[in-house]
Order: sequence, then structure tokens, then C-alpha cells
Amino acid sequence: MAPAPLTTFVSSPAHHPCSYSYHRRRRGAVSASSSSSSAKAEDVVIVGAGIAGLATALSLRRLGVSAIVLEQGPSLRAGGTSLTLFKNGWRVLDSIGVADELRAKYLRVQGMRMRSSAGGRDLREFSFEEEAPGQEVRAVERGALLATMASKLPPGAISFSSKLKSVAGQGPDGTLLELQDGRQLLSKVVLGCDGVNSPIARWMGFSEPRYVGHMAFRGLADYAGGQPFESKVNYIYGRGVRAGFVPVSPTKVYWFICFNSETPGRKTTDGAALKREALELVRGWPDDLVAVMRSTPDDAVVKTPLVDRWLWPGLAPPASRGGVVLVGDAWHPMTPNLGQGACCALEDAVVLARHLAPAVLAGDDVGEALRRYESERWGRVFPLTARAGLVGALVQWGNPVVCAARDGVVIPRLVRLGPFLEHTNFECGLLDPAAPSA
Repeated sequence: MAPAPLTTFVSSPAHHPCSYSYHRRRRGAVSASSSSSSAKAEDVVIVGAGIAGLATALSLRRLGVSAIVLEQGPSLRAGGTSLTLFKNGWRVLDSIGVADELRAKYLRVQGMRMRSSAGGRDLREFSFEEEAPGQEVRAVERGALLATMASKLPPGAISFSSKLKSVAGQGPDGTLLELQDGRQLLSKVVLGCDGVNSPIARWMGFSEPRYVGHMAFRGLADYAGGQPFESKVNYIYGRGVRAGFVPVSPTKVYWFICFNSETPGRKTTDGAALKREALELVRGWPDDLVAVMRSTPDDAVVKTPLVDRWLWPGLAPPASRGGVVLVGDAWHPMTPNLGQGACCALEDAVVLARHLAPAVLAGDDVGEALRRYESERWGRVFPLTARAGLVGALVQWGNPVVCAARDGVVIPRLVRLGPFLEHTNFECGLLDPAAPSA
């Protein structure tokens, strides 16, 4: 979840390999070392109190490292709808001590039903236990996930109303951060967990995330008297449009619609207008989907462009520079077609903490630890980002011949759930305070 873009960039290391001295001479950037007397010194600063930021703070704390988390808003962001977590995500939530509290609130999804938009014809049905034994799938409200993680941090660990204005420079004492309210922080380590539109990623020379040509509506239906659905993911496929819904809790149901669009179009936050537009897209589709959408409060509907960033070897900048490193969507935004965006952010948090904590505690240079984190994670996130993009391109085809083959042959006869979910078997390692970083 990304904060608003920086309003001012005092310096950018993308412009020159010797960025610190270059910007001090050419652009008037404040030197980190020369400003250390007026800036508050910190060991670790995390920019962004989203999933990546809070999970990283908890992971570091488990290994004995405290961090200050900067959140631009006056409170945790309560917006957003729901996200689906697979077993690799739940492993991380177990390791940081929040999984059981969330399991008590959210339903375990038992299977998947796939249908055609034409009359709701069934194409295929799966049981997770039969097709992918040991799989754990639950949809979780984003706001509740953030609140649960934040509750495990000590008071004052999150600094609210702390919007980053600029990365003012890097020097031997650390990285100097300027906040919108005039405060300055000089930190030995800065973790950019500031989401898809990360200002820190931009400062480090990364390209803007790529719009993939698909938009998504998402909503969270509210059934105060209890929702009536089986605990299954429901997918419905049309031509250039697909939709789905899944029970989240006894009273909540998450739904989505993905559709093709050459441009993201005009941005609006009018929930009633968004819901009307979404309903128009699925006019004549199965009644249960439409009923879920109609049971959604207007303020629980959002519309967003789907974007990603492929970290091509030799082309993408490094994930770290000095003591600054990117985590989660700030580094590797991916489309939601594999349900791995949040799961990968959680994995990042654990892996980064395993490498970074020993260096911080020993007072060593953190550069090597951050490079090891990048090396370990790149081989995981680049293939997943590419695969998610390719899956999205395939299922969004609007060609009637291709759609007929999908509905008549590919889904009923060829799709196997176990191999498709093989990536969720990934083990990112444990948070063991006694185990040194590899």
C-alpha cells in the first residue's frame, strides 16, 4: 500500500554513480554527515506501515532489532478490501506470531469452483485437500491484517503523520530523510516498504510500474445476518472479463472483476458509481455473483489498474544502495493472478530480517547483508512476477475461439491444481535468533 509520491526529490542516485558527492555539489542536497547534528539518529527506519513494513518490523523485533516505522497517515490505513493468503504466507504469519489470531476470524477455503459466464455453466471443481494436500487458503481483510500486526509492536514503534518529503543524501553516517513537517532522520538503515508507487524506488532509479492493460474492481460484501456461501473460491470466465468471489468470514464475502482496458482511464472514488460500473460489466452473469456485489456497501468498492515490474537481470537497478533497500511491492509489484503479492512481501520480511539483524546487532556494515537478501529473493520474485503476468494475459483473452477452447478443453481437461499451486510450497526459512545469517 503506497503513500503519496514525494513532493520533492532533493537527490537521486540514478543520476550518477557517485551520487552522494555529486548531489552535494550540483543540486544542493543536504549532506547526511554534515546534518547529523540536527537530525534524529536511528539505527533502522522503515518507510511505510503496510504489509511489508509491519511484517519486517515484527521480523526484526523477533531477532532483537528495533525499528521505527514511518506512516504518512494519522492512523493505519483502513482502506482496501481483502486479500488471499496461501500457505507460504501463513508460514510467515506463524513465524511472526499473528497467524492464530487471524485464523480465528477468517474461514479456511476448502476448494475452487470454475464456471462460464454464459449461463453459469460449471467447468471444473476442485478440493484443495484432494488436489493440493496441506494447502491453507484464507481471504483476510487487509485492515484487520495490518491492525493485528501493529498490535504486536511496542507503543511508539509506528510514527504516524510522518510523510517522507525527500531522501536528502547519503554519507558515512547513514541516509538522511526529510519529512514533510520539517523533521530529519539520519538512519544507518532505511527499508523502503512504501508500496507500488514507491518514492524510494523512484529515487533509486527504478522505472514506474508497468500497466498491463487490465483493470480490477474489488469489493467486500457485508451480510450482517450471515453469508450463505460454501467456503470455496468461485471463478467465472467471460470474454476479456473474469470475476470471482470467496467467503472471508461468516459475515463478509470478497469479490473481484478483472477486465481489459487500453488505459486506466479517469480515477474516481465515488463508490456508488464504481459499483454501477462493475455491475454493468457482469450484466447477465450468474445471480450469486451479482447478489454478492449488490450486498456490498458503496464505500467498500475500489477500482485499480493492474501493474507489475519485471526485474530483468542486468537491466533493473540493485534492490539496495548503501543502507537503503526495497521490500515487497516497492521492489517487485506483481499482478494478482497467482495471489502472491502479499505472500511475497511477507517472505521478503523474514528473509531480510534473517540477513540484516546479525549485521545490525554486531555493528557491521549492512551492505553485504542487503546484497545477500537481494540475491536470495530475486530468484523467487522475478519468476513469480513473470508467471503472474503471463497467466493474466492468457485468462484475459477476448477472442471467442480461444475462450471456447479454454472453457471446453483447457479448464475441464488440462488444469491441475496441485502443479499450479506448487509455488506456495516455498520455504523462506525461520526466524531463529540463534541462527547466524548464511
